[in-house]
Amino acid sequence: MADSWETLKLLADSTRVRILSLLTREELSVAELQEILDMGQSRISSHLGLLRQGELVHDRREGKKTFYAINRNFDAQGVALMQAACNSVEGTEAIAADVANLNRILEKRKQQSEQYFNSVAGRLGKNYCPGRSWEAIGHFLLHLTPKIRIADLGAGEGLISQLLARRAEQVICVDNSPRMVEFGSDLAAKNGFSNLRYELGDIEAVPLKAKSVDLALLSQALHHAQHPQAAVAEAYRILKPGGQVIIIDLLEHQFEKARELYADVWLGFSENALYQFLKSAGFRKIEVNLVARESEAPNFQTVLASGVK
Repeated sequence: MADSWETLKLLADSTRVRILSLLTREELSVAELQEILDMGQSRISSHLGLLRQGELVHDRREGKKTFYAINRNFDAQGVALMQAACNSVEGTEAIAADVANLNRILEKRKQQSEQYFNSVAGRLGKNYCPGRSWEAIGHFLLHLTPKIRIADLGAGEGLISQLLARRAEQVICVDNSPRMVEFGSDLAAKNGFSNLRYELGDIEAVPLKAKSVDLALLSQALHHAQHPQAAVAEAYRILKPGGQVIIIDLLEHQFEKARELYADVWLGFSENALYQFLKSAGFRKIEVNLVARESEAPNFQTVLASGVK
């Protein structure tokens, strides 16, 4: 159990309470905290170091970036103290300004990803995309069951859905890029697919009813999600009992340029992380397997994960 006196000392500083208030809302990098709080890197890092030492926050490395989040496993007494401190300043001008800056940062994250996909709409399949290989897609299609309702989450132009629609009862593609949805809809009409439709929406808040599909696909989409666990939980929500989720994504890597080149939010995932996403969402019969490795540098590897509701 943490020392409550030490926790109170940490909470006696206004900057640390502002940081904790922000981290209760969103996991943030040091650079993002600098921008939100308009403070220097050394000052922010010093406070974060103390909070981490006091076990109020924890960090994770993602390439060259370090992200910080509230330690949800902190003891109940310490969590209560921290929550009381944050609640006591919730109505202040400083917190209101911090939250406004936080929302701006989160919107910037979203726009960066959207701008990239809008810019490559119509030619995504012609350009190089990490992990998108026919070998991986072949493994993906082995799990296809005909005459079912399918949701392709983060579909992009819907390359896979264009193939699945030839046999499925219905395929719904969900993507947050208006240009991707427009291009995919036109392509579906051109190919005469009356059972294929596109919906503008976020994979973390899927615009489909609960228990409405038999199969949910996340093909190279999860590493673009701000909160991948939320996206997997949404897949669980829209699936009928007995329905299946299939995820194809990149194995965890260190190719930092993927953020700039492909608007990647996450540098892939470990097999264990994908397993935990599925388990936490409620899936059973979970399988996670490495299915492909690219021969050219940086040698991206592709993981296939599946689970049953």
